[in-house]
Amino acid sequence: MKACIALEDGTVFEGVSFTGRGETTGEIVFNTGMSGYQELLSDPSCKGQIVAMTYPLIGNYGINEEDMESGRVQVEAFIVREYCPFPSNYRSTGTLAELLQKYGVLGIEGVDTRALTRHIRTVGAMRGIVSTEDLDHASLVAKAKRSPGLVGRDLVREVTCPEPYVWTEQGPRPGTAFAGAAPGRYKVVAIDYGLKHNQLRLLAERGCQVQVVPCHTDADTILGLNPDGIFLSNGPGDPAGIPGVIDTIRALLGKKPIFGICLGNQLLGLAYGGKTYKLKFGHRGINQPVKDLTTGKVEITSQNHGFCLDIATLDPAEVELTHINLNDDSVEGIRHRRFPAFSVQYHPKNAPGPHDAICLFDRFIDAMK
Repeated sequence: MKACIALEDGTVFEGVSFTGRGETTGEIVFNTGMSGYQELLSDPSCKGQIVAMTYPLIGNYGINEEDMESGRVQVEAFIVREYCPFPSNYRSTGTLAELLQKYGVLGIEGVDTRALTRHIRTVGAMRGIVSTEDLDHASLVAKAKRSPGLVGRDLVREVTCPEPYVWTEQGPRPGTAFAGAAPGRYKVVAIDYGLKHNQLRLLAERGCQVQVVPCHTDADTILGLNPDGIFLSNGPGDPAGIPGVIDTIRALLGKKPIFGICLGNQLLGLAYGGKTYKLKFGHRGINQPVKDLTTGKVEITSQNHGFCLDIATLDPAEVELTHINLNDDSVEGIRHRRFPAFSVQYHPKNAPGPHDAICLFDRFIDAMK
């Protein structure tokens, strides 16, 4: 079934749907990962995005329940050069098309993803639309221009957990206290801005009991749980567009050790008094080189974000720059000089991607000690 992809600047690409009919809008971005498509699709950081893969063959190893990083597919639509309908992998329990169809998400193949990626790199990520219903180019471009962008938009409220829960070996268990959770030495409250499950698994593997709370939970409630540490998760969209969370983080600073990743890093920066800005086309892939300025080591990292902290807006007497991106020198990590709080812009929990940065979870354990 024929499909059209239209960008707000008037550029149009054509392809074929491998999941059925539909129409959806979102910010069109590209991801450079050669694998890890299921973890990417289920990453809440992708809410509001139409994701195009640069690797040309997608779907060849199928899908399985264990690799879901949240409760559903989060992308608005998925674009590939060639879809593989016959996966071959001993872990596979279904096809990529079946996963997308389960959650009503459009999958489009036959697209010149190289040309699409080069265009986004040149012009920047922008609003777009994918449709099998309307194939009129002018109509689609007009719809793309009318669609909501990401700047100033609160997408976190759409992906955060509706109620608190405790993380167990079997997965989430509803609850509002640590009592009854899996035995653990350290109590961690994870604020869910759109977290991925492997973050919780890595904390549990390190002897932590993990209580997850919604993004709108206030500081008094969090501190009332008497945690040993507080974890700020990843999440989608513009960090400046989420009302209330900055005041909560400010109220937590200095009270307990804090570790933030991705959106959590940006929110910490805003809580320190800094500002964020939108990157031209973002960092999305599993091969981003990051230098740890505290050790001199270079880590290959997994990333999925379109906004970044502006280091010039942070007080160097209060905040130390700890990590930089070696592709564009953007901020990849900071820590507070007085409070036990640190964060990184990338995803150190290797789902998908390399294991280079897992040691950051050990640093968080050391901070709680």
